[in-house]
Parts: sequence; C-alpha cells; structure tokens
Amino acid sequence: MKFKSMLLGAIAGTVVFVSGHAMADTSEKTIALSNNYAGNSWRQAMLESWGKVAYQAVQDGFVAGADAFTTSENQATEQAAQIQNMILQGYDAIVLNAASPTAINGAVKEACDAGIIVVSFDGIVTEPCAWRIAVDFKQMGRDQVKYLEQRYPDGGNLLEIRGLAGVFVDDEISAGIHEQVAKSNFKIVGSVHGDWAQDVAQKAVAGILPSLPEVKAIVTQGGDGYGAAQAFEAAGRPTPTIIMGNRRDELQWWKEQKDANGYETTSLSIAPGVSTLGFWVAQQILDGNDVPKDLTVPFLRVDQDTLEEILAETPVGSVANVEYALDDAKSLIESAK
Repeated sequence: MKFKSMLLGAIAGTVVFVSGHAMADTSEKTIALSNNYAGNSWRQAMLESWGKVAYQAVQDGFVAGADAFTTSENQATEQAAQIQNMILQGYDAIVLNAASPTAINGAVKEACDAGIIVVSFDGIVTEPCAWRIAVDFKQMGRDQVKYLEQRYPDGGNLLEIRGLAGVFVDDEISAGIHEQVAKSNFKIVGSVHGDWAQDVAQKAVAGILPSLPEVKAIVTQGGDGYGAAQAFEAAGRPTPTIIMGNRRDELQWWKEQKDANGYETTSLSIAPGVSTLGFWVAQQILDGNDVPKDLTVPFLRVDQDTLEEILAETPVGSVANVEYALDDAKSLIESAK
C-alpha cells in the first residue's frame, strides 16, 4: 500500500501515533453522517468507508453511535430537513457532505445553535460555525490542464465533462480548468454534465460528439472517463487523452490501453475515505481539542508508473481509496495550526 502511505504522509511532516484503545471522553457521544447523494461509485465507497471505520470506533469505545443517512434526492431542501431531524434526535455531532455550500447553511446554523458540532467535507458549507475538510478542487482542475500542457505544448481542442450541476465541487473543478485553459493554447469546444457517473457521461458525450471537431483531450471530474472512452469508441472516433478520476473501471481501461498501445494519461480525485477523516475530526472537537475551521487534504493521484499498484488495490466497482485513522486526523489538525 505504498500509494496510501504517500497520501497519508502528505498530510503532515510528522505523524502522531496513538497506542491502545483507551476509553475516550467522547465514549457517550453520538455522531451522524448526512449525505446528499449516493448515485455513483465514489459515494458508495465513501459510505462504505464511513461504515467500516465508524463501526470499529463504536466497538472500541470512542463514541456511542455513528449512524449514516443519505437523502433520496440530491436536493438541498431535503438535506436541510434531514439535518433538522438529526437535531431533534439529539446527535452530538453531524458530519456532512453538502448538496450546496450555501443552501443548507440555515439548517447548519440551527444545529450549531443547538450545541451540535458540524463538520463538512468534500461538499463543504460556508456557514462560519461549521468546520470544513476539502482538497483544493480548483487546483485539481488546474493540474489537469497543466498535465496536458506538458504533453501537448501546442494545445488543441478540449471536451469538458462536468459533475453534478449546482454542486460546489463541480463549480470549483470547472473554474480551475477554465482558469488554466485561459493561460494555455487549449480551447474548450464542448461541455457536458456527466454527474460523476460513467453511464451518464457516456450518454452525454455520445450526444455532443457529432457536433464536435477533433478532440485532443478530455478534462473530467471523476467517474466519467470510462464512459467517455466508450462513447468515442462507439462513434468510431480516435480516442483522445482522457483525464481519469480514480474509478476502477477507468483504471482498468487505462491499463488495457497502456498494455496494448502505450496509452498515457493521469488520474486524480479526492479519496472517498475522506468521510472517515470527517468522523475523526468531529470526535476530536467533541473531545475538547482546538481544531482549525478549515482543513485541507491532498488529492489522490495515479500516474503512469503507479497505475498497476493502485489498480491491484482497488476493488471491482469501487474507487482508489484511503481510509483515515485517529492518528491521521491529529496530524492534519496539528499541521493546520
């Protein structure tokens, strides 16, 4: 698991080790996960990671409960109602992946006013009383174009595949892509929403392809690379360089193309196990530790020379991932002070 060690090592220069499972001051506290969407492999892996780590934390006496809830629709109003129900149920902390950075701020403020700790991750909120854990999503967008600039100094046409419309992560990655494209020789000739799901992306790309000129590369947000490749193959068009998003199907397709013809690309995404970092950060706040409001984690990147190793560790139907321990949360908190 070399790649996992590298990602965890990037959190901080030093790692704090905790020995044993001493009973925490939070042993009678409860933490809930509020998730707004579960319709792709990243979200499924995120929920699975939460379930695994939170269950063990309950067994080890760190907390009394760590339930997970997902709304049926990606609607801010539904998630706000979910949070209000959590307030009534008396949870001590809420860890949330938000449908909107602003639309659920009212519900978040209600939770804070009720004395509940709120930690947002991935889809973060702007309400000042909440904590935020995120990667630099704009940098993810910029890094995609920078990679392509190295490969193709003369530039070319790009197709952009975006994520879920109206979601903070989608807006930030797209903004980073457009910011770097403006400084380059590339031109975005088309843009579609793939909802971070390969089947949606395949359909969307197939729909726009007939109107597109030659495409040099595709910039993406995760979960859409394999679908884009399938759409180009079905249309009988040359496969462009597709930036991947760490999904198993994308990595498997990449390896097959690499073995067959030397296909080169890169892949990057936030690890879905960031939900477990949210859990431990909430536990640390409940435990009385001073935690900065904004915490930044590195994104997980797969390159040509690490592809086989990471693919071998990624389950079928899932996403390249890393799960965080209490040690990692403490290191991240200390590095942010």
